[in-house]
Amino acid sequence: MQQSSRLAIFALVELAAHPEKQLSVAEIGEKFRVSSHHLAKVMHNLGRAGLVRSTRGVGGGYSFIGNARRTTLLDIIDLFEDTKSDCKLADQDVATLTEWALFDVMCEIDDIAKATFGAITIATMLKQIERRGRPKPARGPSIRSL
Repeated sequence: MQQSSRLAIFALVELAAHPEKQLSVAEIGEKFRVSSHHLAKVMHNLGRAGLVRSTRGVGGGYSFIGNARRTTLLDIIDLFEDTKSDCKLADQDVATLTEWALFDVMCEIDDIAKATFGAITIATMLKQIERRGRPKPARGPSIRSL
């Protein structure tokens, strides 16, 4: 996944987590330790795609206007990368059986990744973040410690 795709996902999840606020590129960039310059370009693309709205001036910034339950990670990645390309082996005429076998595996991995990214929404990501933020339940003594 390219850096622009990752930045877009980070920004959209952050904005969707705080729908009552507008966040500046600098605030988002600082949180994720990324260049504000690069993030500004990403935000511009997200605005053109209708996922964020920008407000200028004091107190301005970006807000999420997409549908968190319908916007998938693949939708976001598609804005920055060509995920439609077919899996192709460069030297088909001279490829060995081993090369073909690895090619088949790589194509399958690509298909699985696309299916996974297409199934995970911004809302799913927010739930994942919430789960990760919960303290882990305390465990009682293990059988080994008794």
